[in-house]
Amino acid sequence: MAHSQGYFSMSFILLSTICIINFAIGESKGVDVQEALPGKLKFAHVIFRHGDRMPVDPYPTDPWNDRKYWPNLWGQLTNRGKQQHYELGKWLRQRYSALLNATYSREEIYVQSTDVDRTLMSAQANLAGLYEPVGSDVWNKEIKWQPIPVHSLPEEEDVILAAKAPCPAYDYAMKNMLESSEMQAMLAKYKELFSYIESNSGRSIKTFLDAQYINNTMFIETLYGKALPVWAQKIYGSADFTDVANFAFAINTYTRQMARLKVGPLLKDILQRMEKKTTKQLKPDRSVYIYSAHDTTVANLLNALKLFDVHSPPYVACILMELRVDDNEKPSVSVYYKNTTAEPQAMDIPGCGILIVIIAVLLCVSYGLMIFYRRRNYNFNTPYDEMA
Repeated sequence: MAHSQGYFSMSFILLSTICIINFAIGESKGVDVQEALPGKLKFAHVIFRHGDRMPVDPYPTDPWNDRKYWPNLWGQLTNRGKQQHYELGKWLRQRYSALLNATYSREEIYVQSTDVDRTLMSAQANLAGLYEPVGSDVWNKEIKWQPIPVHSLPEEEDVILAAKAPCPAYDYAMKNMLESSEMQAMLAKYKELFSYIESNSGRSIKTFLDAQYINNTMFIETLYGKALPVWAQKIYGSADFTDVANFAFAINTYTRQMARLKVGPLLKDILQRMEKKTTKQLKPDRSVYIYSAHDTTVANLLNALKLFDVHSPPYVACILMELRVDDNEKPSVSVYYKNTTAEPQAMDIPGCGILIVIIAVLLCVSYGLMIFYRRRNYNFNTPYDEMA
């Protein structure tokens, strides 16, 4: 197979990956995760969600469905969101001070964003905290900011981060999953709730994602002190509505097939780069890669790695994938999830089998990527088993 050489070299990294015991980190000082792990930190990938934003698409009967009630346009990053990412950038500066010089260099860091205003702006706000200009970077003494490149592609062309490029194989897998008896039973369980939301919101509610959009709008309105209508107060915050909204984030990667097709390109991007780093073939030999994306990106990646505790990833939720090398040049990879202002949680792979699980994922990813890059040769109705 054409990808076998790359697979075995990447497996070398993953076979060396350490098994991390799941430990709790409190709101205060917590555990020094940098010192708790063996080896020297060499490389890091950071994947985060954008900051606080305005509702994307208020429902038809929403009493706050008018721009005059909001400080920004629909879906746009707010000042609160800018501040959140500025603070995260300062935190990343502290965590990765050994990897990044105080002055910016394109040889050290690369930042990629989806081609959406709120993710592009979040990346810029984050970089403002990460790289406050010092020394030769100071270009205007009255402005404690400097421009840092943020790269993006149109969403329909972005197969890595936006993951919205056409993919018949994925569409077929999604269709089969949604039509499965298991999923139909789950939809039937919440039929009454969906009907209630639909009749009161004026919007068709047929899927978990439809309901999640409504829930998210209510979340933002509550966050900004907007009183919900009486019908919404009866369900917002309820166990069922919360469960439905959270479960929507598991849908995109609900099966292994869907996970490898949706997340495969991103994982390949990260893992191949780590492999090149360990073999000193990475050019430029950067130390940090940052991806600015969405709640779905965070959920999809966690679920693909079998690390997703079903929830709605909050603003600025952040995954860290870090490569360390010990005194014997043996590489190891650790994964962290930071979803609060506290220190990140070291992810404990089920059964403490990080090398087994990630290698299994890599095998799925390798197979899925082969389909991914050949996918345009298939019709929508091609059976998945024939797509090998």
